[in-house]
Amino acid sequence: MQSNNVSARNVVVVGTQWGDEGKGKVVDWLTDHAAAVVRFQGGHNAGHTLVINGKKTALQLIPSGIMREGVACYIGNGVVVDPVHLLSEIKRLEDAGLDVRSRLFISESCPLILPFHVEVDKAREALRESSGSGKIGTTGKGIGPAYEDKVARRALRVQDLKHPDRFAKKLRELLELHNFALQGYLKSEALAFEPIYEQAMAAAQQILPMLADVGVKIHGHNVAGCSVLFEGAQGTLLDIDHGTYPYVTSSNCVAGNAAAGSGVGPDKLHYILGITKAYTTRVGSGPFPTELEWDKEGTVGYHLSTVGQERGTVTGRARRCGWLDAAALKRSVLINGVSGLCITKLDVLDGLKEINVCVGYMLNGERIDILPLDADEIVACQPIYETFPGWEGTTFGVTDWNALPENARAYLKRVESFIGAPIDMVSTGPDRDHTILLRHPYKG
Repeated sequence: MQSNNVSARNVVVVGTQWGDEGKGKVVDWLTDHAAAVVRFQGGHNAGHTLVINGKKTALQLIPSGIMREGVACYIGNGVVVDPVHLLSEIKRLEDAGLDVRSRLFISESCPLILPFHVEVDKAREALRESSGSGKIGTTGKGIGPAYEDKVARRALRVQDLKHPDRFAKKLRELLELHNFALQGYLKSEALAFEPIYEQAMAAAQQILPMLADVGVKIHGHNVAGCSVLFEGAQGTLLDIDHGTYPYVTSSNCVAGNAAAGSGVGPDKLHYILGITKAYTTRVGSGPFPTELEWDKEGTVGYHLSTVGQERGTVTGRARRCGWLDAAALKRSVLINGVSGLCITKLDVLDGLKEINVCVGYMLNGERIDILPLDADEIVACQPIYETFPGWEGTTFGVTDWNALPENARAYLKRVESFIGAPIDMVSTGPDRDHTILLRHPYKG
């Protein structure tokens, strides 16, 4: 962990595609230079998989910095929290020998995910499917309904757990509303008050000691000269405002939300690191211009899917796979103000004879070089590819740029020149040590 004899420098890590870019490994690697790691949006619909000394750990709600001894971990106000899931994740980490409760701090302002949110989420997806309108592809974790209650100013928040009577009153009102929707519109069953209340009060006994004023805590680290790492979940193209709406998540995944979702000013965000796979994947429904046939043996898409082990951390669903979409990446670089990129899973491309990169689209007879904002227009986009020769040998575990095959370096340099942002890191495998560093986010 960083000492306090240097100036604080804060780094934001965000996904630049549709999530699953490998942010967890990068956050873990960077945490060696930070005093604290902050989650600022999303919920346990996110999944970060870390491989440390060959051992795999999957995290959903708790910041990836928990894997580094002595690092403080914060769940910011922009995160929606399922108290039962949070406690189960804590227990799983504690059973593995990690010290969690002395290092994990939760914002009082986090909205709570409660059982009726989950039921509404699942019932809506079932209704969409049965009506033929098409599923959004949510994880069914109650994330969207919980954010809806937040925006409607009726959410139960973590701070309500401190006041049982207040919690009970608000819960009765909120449950009545959701039961009305469950029974009357979604054709599902109503939920009872007592089990939900008792479950929440039992969880409160363990959660309340971890409550904190997260914005003040982060400010304290910076005043002491200690750097902080902000960890985003999902990816930019799933952002509720800037993604492929309506096939998006229910929060802002972009770098700017690191400030609003944790309680600090935007002037405290010094470097934005965008994480990008060397190809593209997507879980669930929604437009995907460069998608390949990924479930048929012998195809390039199948190679990406199997070699990349492309299954969702949270749901286990197979990820759709395709070529790198640099035109979509250009949109993400613009939205986030990316300072530098980390390219992950380069080794998955090893052995391919040719590699394509999408550098634009044909849309209604016109060539464009950046992802459109309208999902229906994205569906109509025909990708325009540049083709590169593949490379022999392996990039797996390489830690020196010059040790990469010449064709791999050429591929990365072309991506860099097209999107207008430097590649500062390259990940060549799942372990934290499988990393090429060109410019350090905390030192550059």
